[in-house]
This record gives sequence, C-alpha cells and structure tokens, in this order.
Amino acid sequence: MVAQFGSFDYVPETKENLDWAELLTLDFSLYSTPEGRKQLADTLIYAVREKGFFYVKNFNITQERVDKQFHLGKRFYELPLEEKLKYKPEGLEQGKFNGYVPAGRRIIDTESGLRDRVEIYNIPKFNGDFPQVHPPVVEENIKEVEQFARSLHSEVLDPLFVLLAIALELPEDHFTNIHRYEVKSEDHLRYMKYSKYTPEESAKLKTWSYGHTDLGSFTLLFRQPVAGLQIRYHSTNEWKWVKPQNATLTVNACDALQFLTGGYVKSTVHRVTVPPPDQRHVDRLGLLYFSRPHNDVVLATVKESPVLQREGYTENEFEKSGNKVPTMEGMFFLGCYNHQSSNLTHRVDVRETVVAEAEGLSWA
Repeated sequence: MVAQFGSFDYVPETKENLDWAELLTLDFSLYSTPEGRKQLADTLIYAVREKGFFYVKNFNITQERVDKQFHLGKRFYELPLEEKLKYKPEGLEQGKFNGYVPAGRRIIDTESGLRDRVEIYNIPKFNGDFPQVHPPVVEENIKEVEQFARSLHSEVLDPLFVLLAIALELPEDHFTNIHRYEVKSEDHLRYMKYSKYTPEESAKLKTWSYGHTDLGSFTLLFRQPVAGLQIRYHSTNEWKWVKPQNATLTVNACDALQFLTGGYVKSTVHRVTVPPPDQRHVDRLGLLYFSRPHNDVVLATVKESPVLQREGYTENEFEKSGNKVPTMEGMFFLGCYNHQSSNLTHRVDVRETVVAEAEGLSWA
C-alpha cells in the first residue's frame, strides 16, 4: 500500500523583536506582460546587487503541495538513524552529496566541542543522469516529488533566469539555455533538519552553522517559521535576520551567477544561527532547491551583456588572475575555485573557513 501524504503543522512564529533584513519581493502575478517582466527585472537586479536575497510570491505552486513536501521530509527524519545511514552516499568526503548526509560532521563550538546537528537528504534531477535508491517513505511518493521539483524549474527558476537576462539586456533565453532540466547539472531538492540543543548547550553556542555562500545559481528556500537564517549585508558586514513571509519563497543569488556576471550579481554570505529564545525548544525543518548551470558550462563573464560592458564588469576573478576559468563541474568536483592562485579567495571551502574562523567554528 502506498503511503499517503499528509498535512504539516508549522510552529508559531517568534514574538521576539529581531533585527530583520529589509528585502524586496518579486510578485510573479506581474510576469505575464512585457511591462510586468520589465518591472520585475528591475526589482530583481537591484535585489541581487544590494542584498543578494529577496522574496518571490504568486509563483503558481500551491501551499498544499509545499506542505506535502514538508510532511515527507518530517517522515524521513523520523526514521531510525541506522535506516537513514543506508542512504549515505559513497564518496561523501570527495563531494558526492546525493542521499543522506548525517549530522555531526563539524564542530560548531570549539570550547565545548559541540558538533552540528544538521541532517540533509538530497534528491538530484529526475533526468536520468543520477540514479538514486530512496528509502520507501520517499520512493512511495517519488512521482509527486519529481513533479514538485520540475515545477520549481518551470514556475520559479525559468522566470528568474528570463528576468535576469532582461535586466542584463541579453536575449531572454540566455540563462535558461544553460539551466535546462534535461541537461546534466548538480541541481538538487533538499530536506534539511536542524535538531534542537538543550538550554545549557544553546547558552554556549553563537551559531548553528558557519557563514557561507552557495555554489550554484539561485537557491530557493520555502517558508518555515523557526527564525535562524541570517544574511551579511555587503555594505556594512552586519548580520540581519531573514523574516519568514507567508506564501513566499526566499531566494538568494549564488556564486555561479557572480562569476558569470563578473561580480555584478553578488553572492551573499549567510548562516543559520541559534533561534530566538521562544523557538529554541523545537527542531527546524527546511525545504530547499539548489539550482546550478549545466556541468559543462564555463563560468566566464558574459561578454555579450551591454549592461556589464557599460558598468565595467567584464572579468571575474579567474579572468583577472589569468588562470583557467573552470566549468561548473570543475569548480565543484576539482576544487577549481582556488585554481593555482592565492589571489582567488572565493573557493567554497576557503570562504567557509575564513568566515568560520571568525565565528569560532572548526572542522573535524
């Protein structure tokens, strides 16, 4: 008998008066007209240059479908650890990440030795490039999961890539052509759980995860009410809380877009920190989607953009250093972020380490 999806009960939002980030919202109900797309493109480019994070609403995916995915993630994490570990990817330490990633891989407080309590389950594209064995709780609902993942492409990511192209005065299909669902890339849907700490442990912690940027193009984060996500403002280096907004996606621009635009689009450092006191007694379950260019896309600055030419964003860090510009696959699997040059500081693990050291975190 196939297990049925159910509803998902969200915990109450915090009543704490937090220092919230001021983020713009893209209303996709405007997308159907040329005038609306131009307005959205202007909003998008301002958002990804100033803050790197923004909200999207009216994106044609019902809350019921979202709730079902949260429900499925919850059921997966209720499995015994020994069952979840059956789906741990071989080669995890070498960058293989599809499947179950257990908690406790990093020390997040050096004085007490407390480790992270972050569990991850990644599901790759359903295009034949990444065969994956799932636990029954996922496999029994895999068609629904696939439909949901494909909808994120057609209803959210494709429009965002069109809007970015419009903003950069490129053909509208410029970025969608390097983010086609049927072509091999390391996109993945993620169920992510941050388990709570005791009050005594929470008192010792400054944060639940290190500051980092994301590797790909756009990351989509579905609303969940446990406050914890913070972004670091480019202009002031201040950390600001990201408020969960009803019926929205929180979206951030990532490293690949920063390279493809010569730094015009900014990839923003963010982290998950200790929740406010009225939410520290609950676990934090996340639903995310990570978009990346095709594996064979060379991450060179888009020379055809009149906007980048006018504004002087014609070379990224690889190009300025004279080093070979990596493909998307090379950047991730071969560690090309730091390709033969100490001047390139944007390699993922390097950037994570720099921020982590500043925050008193360590790897083990």
